[in-house]
Amino acid sequence: MKFASTLFYFFIASVSCVSQSNFSQFKKLSSPKKWWVVLHPFKAQKAYLISVEVNGISDSIKNCKLLDGDHVGGQVDAFRHAYWMARLTEEIGASSSRSLGKAHEKENYLMYKNRKLEDGIVPDKISSEMDLFNNEVGISLTRKGNKTPKNGLIYRIINAILDGKMKVIKKNISGQFLTCEGKVISSKSLIGKWKNNKCLVNSSYIRN
Repeated sequence: MKFASTLFYFFIASVSCVSQSNFSQFKKLSSPKKWWVVLHPFKAQKAYLISVEVNGISDSIKNCKLLDGDHVGGQVDAFRHAYWMARLTEEIGASSSRSLGKAHEKENYLMYKNRKLEDGIVPDKISSEMDLFNNEVGISLTRKGNKTPKNGLIYRIINAILDGKMKVIKKNISGQFLTCEGKVISSKSLIGKWKNNKCLVNSSYIRN
């Protein structure tokens, strides 16, 4: 899911004068993200602005040849989460960033239960495990108050991915999900399942 699409309402909820229309939109947020806003009202605006930045940079990374171009379980997905957490950590600190990342994954579980799509597919357990792992890598790459040049941070994260320090979901060259033994998983068998037999591998994994 585009981080900024829901974080926009984190921003409007954090100001003192909120219109009835905006408040109605805020009420539509999942409970995990509502709680994050309540606990971090003065960090919501920074989180929103960073999320807009992350979406734009991730789209650019997807369209270049530095990574695999896969934003659903692939290296671009790993980049998006790590960069999001790294930038948030620089601005609002590791603890608040981590809690927002966890709220995002809790929302994904609610989306699964309601059969709602994230990036075109229903979220599942293995995807959340991947995201949380990569979130921690992103947090570890910087600290609050750092003013790392954006290009420097981008390449630091890309290098970590190419060095296998993050996680992606195992797929073949055709983009089909694979078990850890390398067997193709039928898309039909994944329907309606939070737990499945997808496999997490190091982010340097080469598809064949």
